[in-house]
Amino acid sequence: MTLGIVMVSHVPEVVIGIERLLREVAKDVSITTAGGTEELEIGTSFEKILEAFETNEGDHILAFYDLGSAKMNLELAMEMTDKQVTLYDTALLESSYTAAALIQAGATIEAIEDQLAPLVVK
Repeated sequence: MTLGIVMVSHVPEVVIGIERLLREVAKDVSITTAGGTEELEIGTSFEKILEAFETNEGDHILAFYDLGSAKMNLELAMEMTDKQVTLYDTALLESSYTAAALIQAGATIEAIEDQLAPLVVK
């Protein structure tokens, strides 16, 4: 099983910046993003999320997002992909960074989820 990361934000520049940060600790991890609408406006796009799933090299995707409507589009895209996707209700920056660093280090999904558990938004 190959793990990959998908990040979704309402603002394209947010996920571009976070991906840049993640690359510092996870140069070999497949990271794809979906930021903003098709017109690069504030919002999210089901189509961009589905494309991020499909272009990610992982067969098990760890998905992170910024706000509630992004979660709705992520859940819709999850129904349309053949890849296994786990959606995390966690802080976008901290959790995606943690996951990327652990994937790079060869951690198991169980170990990654143990580290993400304290970051779950309640």
